[in-house]
Amino acid sequence: MGKSEDWISKIERGERQVNRLDVVVELARQLRVTLNDLLGEPVLFEDEDDNDDAPAVRDALMSPQRLSRTLFGGGLQPEYVDTEPVARVAEEAWNQYQHGKVGHVVSLLPGLLRSALQLEQGAAGRPACARRAFAVSARIHHLAATTLSKVGEADLSWIAAERAMQAADQSEDALVLASAARAGTHALLAVGRFDEALSLGETAARWMTPQLREGDPGALSLYGMLFLRTAVAAARRQDRRTATELLGQAGEAARRLGEDENYWQTGFGPANVELHRLSAALDLGDVAHVVERGRAVRPTHLPVERRVTHAIDVARALSMLARDDEATDMLLDAEEKSPQLVRHSSMVREVVRTMYRRSPVSNGRSSPLLGLAERCRAVR
Repeated sequence: MGKSEDWISKIERGERQVNRLDVVVELARQLRVTLNDLLGEPVLFEDEDDNDDAPAVRDALMSPQRLSRTLFGGGLQPEYVDTEPVARVAEEAWNQYQHGKVGHVVSLLPGLLRSALQLEQGAAGRPACARRAFAVSARIHHLAATTLSKVGEADLSWIAAERAMQAADQSEDALVLASAARAGTHALLAVGRFDEALSLGETAARWMTPQLREGDPGALSLYGMLFLRTAVAAARRQDRRTATELLGQAGEAARRLGEDENYWQTGFGPANVELHRLSAALDLGDVAHVVERGRAVRPTHLPVERRVTHAIDVARALSMLARDDEATDMLLDAEEKSPQLVRHSSMVREVVRTMYRRSPVSNGRSSPLLGLAERCRAVR
């Protein structure tokens, strides 16, 4: 890595923190481990009632029936499954995700993933319903990929994203494919593959450009979100010029859309672009700017998930400036909005662990921080 032994030693002993994500990713690459392994992600997801649903999601994704329709088809025509009830449950699960109710989404995913498999199998030999069936399957797998990346299951997230894009290809729907590509960028970002995330997002955005001529606001929203995801990827690999250009393209799409909307569960619009500008600025090291501007932004009309993610970014920036009380207050407020998004964030865990280590043990004000640290598993 071109670092001294003293630098490495201080990292190992916890005397020095690595705040730049690109450095953490390079460290994982040199150690030949995954990013989640290096950060010590919890292996299993637990909600506030100690319900553990991640193994059930894993079982649904890794079912042998997914491997071969020839081997497991039984030689019979698969039973037709009505797509619309499944689609309604999937969209409701998406709404729950945007409201920050990640535990509820995780509990729904095993059943939804099994239904997606049945939809795909039932589409065989039925071209009239096949495209809709694969479109619903793509949406379910996209939701799985996005949710799993949020709770530290990056490898499962990649499997789900790959399935989303395969189903989207079969749907022959440009917007379904663009949405699935967004899932792919989430999964690639979660495992620290920033170049690949950038390539996928830019390719998908170029491919769907003809769809914009029809003036579909959904197409414009997906197009803009792809640029936002690629801008994050560029910022995390410390490419300021590319990140700025991509944010500019997203901003132009938001200007054309006019206001923040939620087509395809994107929450895309001018305010969302501003939040991504701040997120990219944080990855690029513009900490003081993120604190100054980030606390002035009040995205109360955006989905809870987006607002909590923004609060985590600002709290990280405050922590980097050693403004720990303010950072703690911001995280506690975010935790009230969505306990699971906060407690299962690797970013939050690292911030809380750092603040706890430098907090005076005898200081009574540290008790809320200790409680948060325990809930986030930042301390044992």
